Amino acid sequence: MKSVFDSQFQHQFLAGNSGEKTVLALHGTGGTERDLVGLAQKLFPGASVLAPRGNISERGAARFFARHAEGVFDLESLHHETAKLASFVEDAAQNYGFDAANVWALGFSNGANIAASLLLSHPHVLKGAVLLRAMTPFSPERVPDLRGKSVFLASGQYDPIVEISDVAGLADLLRNGGADVKHEIVAADHGLVGHEIETIAEWVKAV
Repeated sequence: MKSVFDSQFQHQFLAGNSGEKTVLALHGTGGTERDLVGLAQKLFPGASVLAPRGNISERGAARFFARHAEGVFDLESLHHETAKLASFVEDAAQNYGFDAANVWALGFSNGANIAASLLLSHPHVLKGAVLLRAMTPFSPERVPDLRGKSVFLASGQYDPIVEISDVAGLADLLRNGGADVKHEIVAADHGLVGHEIETIAEWVKAV
């Protein structure tokens, strides 16, 4: 029988050998908990990886929250699912014994958006984040205190889904909260390209 914790999100946890960071790996629309594990291990060598699968089904494609249309988010779903994810990470830290104060999000697209939502509504959950092809999830009434947090935003110059101006707005929003933000724009569309992965890996080493 599944425990209450196991029922929150279908997920996998891979213990690292460094005993330091844990990476919350958050897939894009239609992905699974396996999608970003390899990338998480490459970017954060030795870190543990906690990889949940989104609970929302969009015509059979797993997502972390619902949307009304491309780029038009269901804010009620976003806030509800963000709160559930925050609780899941806290419970996972107790269940698996990792440091809840040293969790870094690695999110792609829909996963990056809910990671940004975590930063803006439950900032205590994350120490930092790598947000790949993120959008601004919502505009908070008050920007939370994000001092001491580091965020890498990776945007595609030719992304047909995410406008650079939107990501720049997200970067400004996070900086207004005191986060240390690096926004990298590469000659790519919504997919990732090899050289930006190397850039992110170097950034991770430095933070």
